[in-house]
Amino acid sequence: MLISIGSKNPAKIAAVEQAFQGYAFEIVPVDTESGVSEQPLTDEETIRGAINRAVSAFDVSGADIGIGLEGGVQKTEHGLFLCNWGALRARGMEPIIAGGARILLPEEIAIQLLAGEELGPVMDKFAKKQNVRKKEGAVGIFTNGKIDRVEMFTHVVKLLLGQYEFKRQSN
Repeated sequence: MLISIGSKNPAKIAAVEQAFQGYAFEIVPVDTESGVSEQPLTDEETIRGAINRAVSAFDVSGADIGIGLEGGVQKTEHGLFLCNWGALRARGMEPIIAGGARILLPEEIAIQLLAGEELGPVMDKFAKKQNVRKKEGAVGIFTNGKIDRVEMFTHVVKLLLGQYEFKRQSN
């Protein structure tokens, strides 16, 4: 099975690899545009980014499956939550969508994001590290390493894969 992922981010690629363990597959990472802002500020925008990446990855690669993974934030009455969404595109199917874990971001991070900054650079500065988004992610920093970005996105890809298999079996 050829799987195209709409990102070259190592954490997202590792998530797809982990979710598809036990399957015969090859992953083709491709640079795709999310078609949304650099820092998605709502679930809807983050979902749209994931779908756009999945469709684009599928269309440009000739793969059996295209996967898009997108991180964003969602404002609630309790504060700004980290969110992550994924989409899977396969021939003859509408995109399948799944969401994952959410955690409340500290107020000092939320203020910067709502002022127009992007989470990746904000986290690099906050954690005094480089490329947090390609490693543990904000979720890894704020859960003290209990959950990292790979594990968070692996969960989403497993939800996508399970729905994909169910739909294929139902047809």
